[in-house]
Amino acid sequence: MTETGANGNWEKSKDKLKQKFADLTNNEQTLLEGKKEEVIARLQLKLGKTKEELQKIITRLL
Repeated sequence: MTETGANGNWEKSKDKLKQKFADLTNNEQTLLEGKKEEVIARLQLKLGKTKEELQKIITRLL
């Protein structure tokens, strides 16, 4: 996939995550770009979801 294609997919994914979880801040979305495990841990605390639940959600959105 080209860098432009990856960026386009990322933008769509961020929009979908923001729609699904309105509590997400732009800062948390920015972290998603490079620190998956850290973001998963933060989302677990904030959203009360398990790691597995969050991974399934993110996978479906991508």
